[in-house]
Amino acid sequence: MKVAVYCGSRSGNEPLYLEKARELGEFFGNNGIDMVFGGGHVGLMGIVADAVLANGGKVYGVIPQHLVNRELAHPGLTELHVVDSMHERKAKMAELADGFVALPGGIGTLEEIFEVWTWGQLGIHQKPCALYNVTGFYDSLLEMVKTMVDSGFVRQKYLDMIVLADTPGALIEGFKSYKAPREKWIQAG
Repeated sequence: MKVAVYCGSRSGNEPLYLEKARELGEFFGNNGIDMVFGGGHVGLMGIVADAVLANGGKVYGVIPQHLVNRELAHPGLTELHVVDSMHERKAKMAELADGFVALPGGIGTLEEIFEVWTWGQLGIHQKPCALYNVTGFYDSLLEMVKTMVDSGFVRQKYLDMIVLADTPGALIEGFKSYKAPREKWIQAG
């Protein structure tokens, strides 16, 4: 299994974010789960990648050339794909991964998980999407999506398709039991 990990290019101000990122990477490495990520050596991205590698796992990075030019590429990956744009980066990560998880992060992390979540809703893929909800990091975001459901903009089944986890075991169990919802815009009958 290859899991795309979206997370902060910064470490955040809560030490538990680092601890949980490292714990997830160790779990992946120790359990034969490969990681796909944005290819950087900074922030939580670097922490997770280093932990996977240190525990015998494989890590596949995808990074745009402009970030390589800024010396942000992780030097010790199993494989590094250098692409021309952020759009190509996201598409390649989605192609390589069997599932997606967002750890704590910023605007880019949200944009990445929302894109693959939307693609799942549209039936572009049938892969699980997850929020790694360390210390309730994503609680307020989930409340906003619940407001979208209550307001008639999102169907409940598309909120329910998100795997919520705060431990590695719960994440993988959620991935294993995932059933993709019927895609949006399928005609009845």
